Amino acid sequence: MAGKSDHSFMQRTTKNIASGTIGGIVNCLVGHPFDTLKVRLQTQPVHNPVYNGLVDCFMKTMKWEGIGGLYKGVGSPLVGQMVFRATLFSSFYQVCSWLGQADRPGHRLTTPEYFLGGFYTGLCASFVETPIDLFKTKLQIQIIRAQSGHPQQYKNVFQAGYQISKTYGVKGAYQGLGATLLRNGPSYSIAFGVLEGTRNYFIPEGGTSRDVSNAVHLFAGGAGGFMYWVFTYPTDVIKSSMQSDHSDPKERKFKNIVNCAKRLYVEEGGWRRFYRGYLPCMMRSLPANAAMFTVVEKVRERFP
Repeated sequence: MAGKSDHSFMQRTTKNIASGTIGGIVNCLVGHPFDTLKVRLQTQPVHNPVYNGLVDCFMKTMKWEGIGGLYKGVGSPLVGQMVFRATLFSSFYQVCSWLGQADRPGHRLTTPEYFLGGFYTGLCASFVETPIDLFKTKLQIQIIRAQSGHPQQYKNVFQAGYQISKTYGVKGAYQGLGATLLRNGPSYSIAFGVLEGTRNYFIPEGGTSRDVSNAVHLFAGGAGGFMYWVFTYPTDVIKSSMQSDHSDPKERKFKNIVNCAKRLYVEEGGWRRFYRGYLPCMMRSLPANAAMFTVVEKVRERFP
């Protein structure tokens, strides 16, 4: 009995890791250009901005850096997303198993249970995602710092990770962890809740996700990704601002999450400050997440 249980666990783990890894690659390749524009708009100076808006940011990126500029820092998320998404989906489906789905063949969790599972998953995933986002952000904002006369610090994300970790240790690699946790708990609760809740609506009674069309998977994935950002975007602005801050704790502008939120609001334009870069983010959310969640589901179907 124990051998069968171990085999079943290994099957589920292999399926979750494989589907999450491939889904992460797809999400990164589709969404990274939008993410670069988002981060640059989020973190540029308020009083002497480098970009006048989304189109201007895109045009200047192409002019100064070419198509490669849109994929600045892609090394970290491409490698990291493979690890992160494998962790994310493994965590999510393991949480679903704990909530009872695995013990009831043919049974799907209720929508509120999926929201709960997504919340716990987001917290777990934060510990993998934080350094990935940090190294990517440090590289993406270098072009902004260069306009103010600051020399380029890092040649690529791997050098950024090495130097930051070597100089500031593990804490340095986890700059912005608190803000990532603040964002990820609610955001992944919404993403997975909407995703699986939408699927529940279309799946016939007693059926599984294999009983719906690719169009439903794309729609559900796009809806989940879209709603992820609708309600939690301001916390992502706080996270990006804290991660783009100085790596040396003694030199940082923001002391903590509350201090960061207050300073962004008071010094940088009120509530509008928390929606800078919103358009490219929303443009990214639909295709990237529709593709990722659909690919994950299709890969999972290849396993018994």
